[in-house]
Amino acid sequence: MVAITASMVAELRGKTDAPMMECKRALTEAQGDMAKAEELLRVKLGSKAGKAAGRITAEGVITSYMDGDVGALLEVNCETDFVTKNDSFLALANAAAKLIAQNNPADLAALAALPYSQDGFGPTLEDVRKGLIGKIGENMSFRRFKCFASGAKLATYLHGTRIGVVVEFEGDATAAKDVAMHIAAMKPVALSAADVPADLVARERSVAAAKAAEDASVATAAGKPVQSSEIVAKRIEGGVQKYLKEVSLFNQSFVKNDKQTVEQMLKATGTTVKAFTLYVVGEGIEKKVEDFAAEVAAQLAAVKQAG
Repeated sequence: MVAITASMVAELRGKTDAPMMECKRALTEAQGDMAKAEELLRVKLGSKAGKAAGRITAEGVITSYMDGDVGALLEVNCETDFVTKNDSFLALANAAAKLIAQNNPADLAALAALPYSQDGFGPTLEDVRKGLIGKIGENMSFRRFKCFASGAKLATYLHGTRIGVVVEFEGDATAAKDVAMHIAAMKPVALSAADVPADLVARERSVAAAKAAEDASVATAAGKPVQSSEIVAKRIEGGVQKYLKEVSLFNQSFVKNDKQTVEQMLKATGTTVKAFTLYVVGEGIEKKVEDFAAEVAAQLAAVKQAG
């Protein structure tokens, strides 16, 4: 049996906003598997368990560089929010984005090997990164990037330093910029419902089916009639279609005019969005949860042992 600690419960609560006891029960049932526990809570509590799932814990910045129809989007991570305001760190991030656009490196290793000097460090970007780690006293890393050089027009939007969007388009530049801002706010996962990754659709269908089974169990226990399999199947499929509409860009209600979809707005302005890239700082990274009480207790124990 996996021991469920207070820090694990706190982490799951931070992700889901679910009650503490529900979090503990889910973690116990999932044998400590955080992802499985989160899914169990979604089944049991529905949308109540999902509203905080997008909270980002890792620190860093999103930066971009655009030069006509060539550009780059980059995420650089660090340990604390304090460093995201450091001039040397920001200079490194901005320089790296420019290097990506100018050189189109194949991967992070190729990026790190590009010539660059800053703050007395060099001659490569990797040497500067290592030098700044020693100077600032905090780890930092290049996490992911994308170079844009397909020949399509580019529209970019940065929401502070934590969210970055690049839209590849043809047509009206103002409409494309509005779409980039919309993407930053609504965070679609694909252009259309047909483009939503199959694993996400399967996960949503699984959650909808498990929720229907949970409702049937509750109804049976309460002596209430249970819906027919046909109705349940339609209900599950309806939930999946609702999800697809919510996460596909073209089907979303346009943030500047909720009376029309993004697709309708684009058609009205003669604009075609070919692709988009959305980066959110720390997305998918789990930040270490510090148990300060345990840390202090361990330090006291070490002192006693030394004495």
